[in-house]
Amino acid sequence: MTSAPLPLNLRVAIIGAGPAGIYAGNILTNAVRDTGGEVTIDLFDSLPAPYGLIRYGVAPDHPRIKGIVNSLHQMLDTGNIRFIGNVTYGVDVHLADLQAHYHAVIFATGAVRDAPLAIPGIDLPGSFGAADFVSWYDGHPDVARRWPLDATDVAVIGNGNVALDVARMLAKHPEDLLSTDIPDNVYAGLVGSPVTDVHIFGRRGPSEVKFTPIELRELAQVPNVDVIVYEEDFVFDEHTLALATTNNQVRVMTRTLQGWLTVPPTGASRRLHLHFLHAPVEVYGDGRVEGMRFERTAPSGDGGVRGTGEIVDYPVQAVYRAVGYRGSALSGLPFDDARGVIPNDGGRVLSANGAAIPGLYATGWIKRGPVGLIGHTKGDALETITRLVSDAPGLTAPVGAEGAEDAILAVLAERGIRVTTWSGWLGLDAHEKALGEAHPAARERIKVVDRAEQVHISRAAVLAVQGVGSAGVGSAGVGRE
Repeated sequence: MTSAPLPLNLRVAIIGAGPAGIYAGNILTNAVRDTGGEVTIDLFDSLPAPYGLIRYGVAPDHPRIKGIVNSLHQMLDTGNIRFIGNVTYGVDVHLADLQAHYHAVIFATGAVRDAPLAIPGIDLPGSFGAADFVSWYDGHPDVARRWPLDATDVAVIGNGNVALDVARMLAKHPEDLLSTDIPDNVYAGLVGSPVTDVHIFGRRGPSEVKFTPIELRELAQVPNVDVIVYEEDFVFDEHTLALATTNNQVRVMTRTLQGWLTVPPTGASRRLHLHFLHAPVEVYGDGRVEGMRFERTAPSGDGGVRGTGEIVDYPVQAVYRAVGYRGSALSGLPFDDARGVIPNDGGRVLSANGAAIPGLYATGWIKRGPVGLIGHTKGDALETITRLVSDAPGLTAPVGAEGAEDAILAVLAERGIRVTTWSGWLGLDAHEKALGEAHPAARERIKVVDRAEQVHISRAAVLAVQGVGSAGVGSAGVGRE
């Protein structure tokens, strides 16, 4: 007979309050309670608000995807996970601090840097990483408020959903974004954009794109923007033809793309062009971007593509690379720079010699790389938490009094860190929605972009609930809620 698991009593820190971190906290709560034990979870994030890439990495006109926030909200609103925002790992709090206060630490910091594109001219002025542009139009507090939107013709390199988001946001007319949570400064910037033509380039053929059908079909629904595809890009070999006829998702997208071949342009003021079988060769220009050079490719017969030797140039004044994301190294942790991940075995962080480091775990994109959707994130978190619970009986307990529940908050207060909390987020959330309701266009919300303003509103909201005047800000609102 298999004996029941012993009750566990754990204190766990999670670094990163995006979907990966929140799912991990929720799964861990349920797993420990199934043993009859208790777990205290603190969820840290460098941003004052939760939700990570759902708030700062999803295009504002994607309400379906942002509906995930409702699920994440419910998980945090139970009070089982304490959100501690505006705390940067490696700056405000360090690995040694966390190891002194928690049995285990889970890293869920994601991947927010642009992957490189190693071609000549990629660093010319007018060439941008998609991740930076996404952060701008999503109102990330740590990017500049203005973006140089001065090009009439733009190239977007990549055939994934991020490339579609970037191209759609560049081509879409600003007034059609007023129903979203687009920040005021972003709307103002887009209003001044002179763009007329946005070109998306991929090195593979139309049956090998990394788009998803819903995102692709959304292009045809953008008002006053023509979608243009080119007959010469629809070249198939045995492999790519099989993809286009046997895989349902690929079949749907290929049919969508081929259908646009028969749709004549309407004369819209803006155009969105999709080009396939184009491998980037260089970005050229005298002191800034003036064009993009490609080599035409063709299916190679083995699932890849080959160069044809045909070179084509496109005069553009801006280039956005959307060729993937990369994770960043974290202070005190090993890092696989080639893959952009924390080396791990099923979520257990591994040292340089391949041994698991007790009490350290990873989940999400920093664990597996920037691939997969939300469903993958849930399964990924389950794998990591299964390892943690299995290891729990042997984990080192927090050191003496330093393991007390609010001790880490005292450390942060001593360092002058103005943390934000779940109650504070509820206040900021309500504030942004009220700004939207007051707008003449009755907007969904208007994001507060400035970090200091976010922190002030969040902390003031907590004090208002507590009946404390503004003079009493101090470290208020940081206790467990």
